[in-house]
Amino acid sequence: MSENREIRHPEKRFTYGLFSAGVIRDGWLYLSGQGPLDMETGKAVHGTIEEETALTLQHIESILKEAGCKRSDVVRCTCYLSDMENFEGFNTTYGKFFTGVRPARTTIQAGLMKGIKVEIDAVARVPEG
Repeated sequence: MSENREIRHPEKRFTYGLFSAGVIRDGWLYLSGQGPLDMETGKAVHGTIEEETALTLQHIESILKEAGCKRSDVVRCTCYLSDMENFEGFNTTYGKFFTGVRPARTTIQAGLMKGIKVEIDAVARVPEG
């Protein structure tokens, strides 16, 4: 029987919420929503939508690496924007991060904590071996 294996963000030093950054089960990595947070303090890092998206994607990449995955292993993302007026800047930054065959994606407007502009969760296939 397969069991859950927790994956942590390697730089995260704060405790907030009762969830894992990622969980591996049956060869799949499920990443919790990541946002533009300072991993030392847990405080929001406010900036342009491009800056906030880039930092959020850096956090996703750190968790992927901890799990032995690459960007190309991501098959699905759900992206939350505080304001759909920010879609163009978000989409441009996201497109620079995910190239080639991009993950399936849903992007929706949502109320986000700490006044951040973006949050992204993901699902990735863990390479065998």
